Amino acid sequence: MPAMLVQFLVAMTATISFSVLFGVPRRYYFYCGVIGAAGWAVYCALLDASGAAIASLAATMAVIFLSRLAAIWQHCPVTIFLISGIFPLVPGAGVYWTAYYLVTDELELAVENGYQAVKIAFAIVLGIVFVFELPQKLFLMLLGRRK
Repeated sequence: MPAMLVQFLVAMTATISFSVLFGVPRRYYFYCGVIGAAGWAVYCALLDASGAAIASLAATMAVIFLSRLAAIWQHCPVTIFLISGIFPLVPGAGVYWTAYYLVTDELELAVENGYQAVKIAFAIVLGIVFVFELPQKLFLMLLGRRK
């Protein structure tokens, strides 16, 4: 199996697992998984060409865009898809290694990892803000619904 397909399926499984932990209703598991995996696919596709922060920004924008569409389509709150879908993009390993390097007194590596984690976290926040600023009418129009 190609590596990208494996990563897509793992991201989907991880997102669904987080959805279970987060208490998402069972009928939304598949949508959460697809949204999280799509975000991870965007991240992987852009990582080498643009770096982790830009790839995270684009992936977050894709996740939020798809989450807003799914929320309208399924008549439920967007946070169901947003929180679950963003899970694969969160820089947890970067924060872990920053703390590890601080404790082991490797300050240069701590700063490097910490700075990268902060850039990714900031990119995630910007991606959420950018897509939430799009008018609701756009998403209704894309789904062929009128308000």
